[in-house]
Amino acid sequence: MATILSVSASPSATSRTARLLRHLDARLTAQGHEVIALDVRTLPAEALLGADFGHPAIVRAGALFEQADGVVIGTPVYKAAYSGLLKSLLDLLPQYALTGKTVLPLATGGTTAHVLAIDYALRPVLASMGAAHITPGWFTLDQDITVAGDGTLTVAPGSAEALAQVADQFSAALGGRTTLLAATG
Repeated sequence: MATILSVSASPSATSRTARLLRHLDARLTAQGHEVIALDVRTLPAEALLGADFGHPAIVRAGALFEQADGVVIGTPVYKAAYSGLLKSLLDLLPQYALTGKTVLPLATGGTTAHVLAIDYALRPVLASMGAAHITPGWFTLDQDITVAGDGTLTVAPGSAEALAQVADQFSAALGGRTTLLAATG
């Protein structure tokens, strides 16, 4: 099966975006893929903001992209675009870091006014970095993601079904098993 890099580009330690990605990671793992999580917020700020291409953490992040067959990129939408944290990381990767990769773009946000951010802001950048195939992405409203006190994630039924579908399409594009698993709340 494929090796998937699951990238959370939220600056928040309590990020709904990251929790949603970990939810999808479990589905992709159940389909037989190896999933490696990368929370961009854990990379050194001075390396990201100072464009330190040689910083060991940036070099390691680049190696994770290189090793992956597929990449899931999840970002909150701020000011109608993907996060500045994601921009900082992508700027430090080689120009064609996504060459030959299948990519699944995901976004979260507070209003449907940002639903097209994946298509007009993120997809062109991913294509310019050489992505072989960018599967259909999904935008999830913050209100559709609930985190209980114990950390349990619940995704509203309509969003859960749509996320399962895009995850399965991504898995199929990677040559993975696409048997639909029961969507977990």
